[in-house]
Amino acid sequence: MKLRIKDNSLRLRVSRSDLERLLRSGRIDATIHFAPAQEAKWTYALEHRSEAVAASLEYKTTEIIIVLPSVQTQAWAESDQVGIYETCALGQSDILNLLVEKDFACLDFSDADNEDTFPNPAMGRAC
Repeated sequence: MKLRIKDNSLRLRVSRSDLERLLRSGRIDATIHFAPAQEAKWTYALEHRSEAVAASLEYKTTEIIIVLPSVQTQAWAESDQVGIYETCALGQSDILNLLVEKDFACLDFSDADNEDTFPNPAMGRAC
């Protein structure tokens, strides 16, 4: 799973095996360590829950969790739909964009770089 943060948006890109694990276990996560101390780490996670009605974010000091509705996650996994997108209101005028997308094969990298990605829909087309 890859995380991209830009301005007020969080984008997760999931590989085929990530999506399989998410469907099977209900959660996938990754942790980044910033120093040797046990508390110097931060986790980002993706979960699906049957009671969720829309994509949302749970924020904790050392962890963020993007939560997706189980029904929407299953439909996304079984289709050619690229991603699930949600805009979350953060108060008066701030918003947070959540993007969860399938990780497609890059058209200009070697096969090793594209391992475990989804087939790129643009494969075979001229740029």
